[in-house]
Amino acid sequence: MASQFSSIPVWERPMSPRDTGTGGVLESMVMPSLKKGGYDVKTQVLVGTRLGGRKHWVDAVATKNDVSILVSLKWQQVGGTAEQKVPFEVICLVEAIRESAGRYEKAYLVLGGAGWTLRDLYVSGALEPYLKHGGLVEIISFEQFIAKANKGKL
Repeated sequence: MASQFSSIPVWERPMSPRDTGTGGVLESMVMPSLKKGGYDVKTQVLVGTRLGGRKHWVDAVATKNDVSILVSLKWQQVGGTAEQKVPFEVICLVEAIRESAGRYEKAYLVLGGAGWTLRDLYVSGALEPYLKHGGLVEIISFEQFIAKANKGKL
């Protein structure tokens, strides 16, 4: 049975107040910003294998002028373990870019939500000395990403 919203694009459907997953945030806020910025967007894209052998899915691949960018969104509504996953996600994104044979040029790791205690540290570039990767991955706040995406400046 089709839902009452099946003819409405996913990113235009109303979110339930309890929907705190990254999928709902991505579909309702990030997708329209990328489209407004002139990007062709594919969601939930398999980009290779993570270290350790598991499949590596990213939330979106945004393409403009033949340049494709990986987008990984981490949403932290309340305090938890997502902060500990940030360095591993950076490593996996770097690996996806390096193994892509030029398909992907850069990645954004977008940190959204009010539950981060280390967000300022991460978006400041403080991980760079520990995760040297030539600027392939930019850790950025949700708000900064939306502003860049809207302007088509990823």
